[in-house]
Amino acid sequence: MRNWFKRLGFRPFFIRLLHWEYWTFHSIYLPIYPVWFFLSLRARSFFFFAAANPRIRNGGFLSESKKDIAPLIPSHLHPKTAFFSIPANPDLVLSELGRSGLQFPLIGKPDIGGRGRGVKALRDEGDLRDYVRNVYVDFHVQEFVHFKQEVGIFYYRYPNELQGRLSGIVRKEFLQVEGDGILSIRNLIRKDRRAILQEKTLEESFGTILDSVLAPGEIKVLIPYGNHARGAKFLDGSRLIDETLTHTLDQICQQIPEFYFGRLDIRFSDWDQLREGKQFCIIEVNGAGAEPTHIYDPRHSLFFAWKEIIRHWIILWKISRQNHRRGVPYLTLREGIRMFREDKKNSQRLAAMKF
Repeated sequence: MRNWFKRLGFRPFFIRLLHWEYWTFHSIYLPIYPVWFFLSLRARSFFFFAAANPRIRNGGFLSESKKDIAPLIPSHLHPKTAFFSIPANPDLVLSELGRSGLQFPLIGKPDIGGRGRGVKALRDEGDLRDYVRNVYVDFHVQEFVHFKQEVGIFYYRYPNELQGRLSGIVRKEFLQVEGDGILSIRNLIRKDRRAILQEKTLEESFGTILDSVLAPGEIKVLIPYGNHARGAKFLDGSRLIDETLTHTLDQICQQIPEFYFGRLDIRFSDWDQLREGKQFCIIEVNGAGAEPTHIYDPRHSLFFAWKEIIRHWIILWKISRQNHRRGVPYLTLREGIRMFREDKKNSQRLAAMKF
């Protein structure tokens, strides 16, 4: 009986059911929507968030284009990137990448994405051609940043204050397995609950490579980027916030025009160097729709997550209200409805993609 329950615990349905971090977005957020409704009433707009980051479309809540955000980030802190519209010709994409000096390995990403959907590691020309043929949204191809560690750091600054603050750090452990000299990579995946949920995707990516056996202690990184939806383990590193890191990030974020609220996804070499502003790269800047992703640490309860989400909603509300008083408009009802319709259409296209 004990073995039967153990086997049951490794089935994808029960893994998702018993670990709230895998629940759907609305399953997590539905109980606290009344708080959002209350804040909207106080702001006299359901779309107050658009005023949080005036230079980013919709404040970065939904449907914001990475192509528009990238020029706002200091170029020396952002990976080299080429943007493309669909339909795209693989030969022309390869030609443009060559002119831009981009070489494999690369990362393909939707221009308007979310939660890791449509992101794929491109190891060679074959991967690139396959990606271009199967992408249904505008996309960009980004150089692969070889720094081994990745974090998401949540930053905010009230418009009436000179200095910003950090409100959360998530450390990201990429999905990987460790060899024992006996089991194949496939069987190692089946012994890891987090990896089991990615088995189909990994089969499509690696094929027969999954039948190989790793040497004892050998590490195989299966998905080399920090997306929770792609198996990365999120750990709360908020205790690492200190005065030095806050000063470093504040100086960087104040170089991003009128950026007051959001999360920076950063790859880096060494934590002490990152604190000092050295050896790191900003992969992505997320605005008003950014989650405080440290909530997804498996050690945290759903109640902790609700508390942190609400805390960040209140900060977002205060920033938006201050900017609105300075003349930054909220979205109109028509603009807000159009935003949600665009997001729904984009989500359907992303869902239809193979990766």
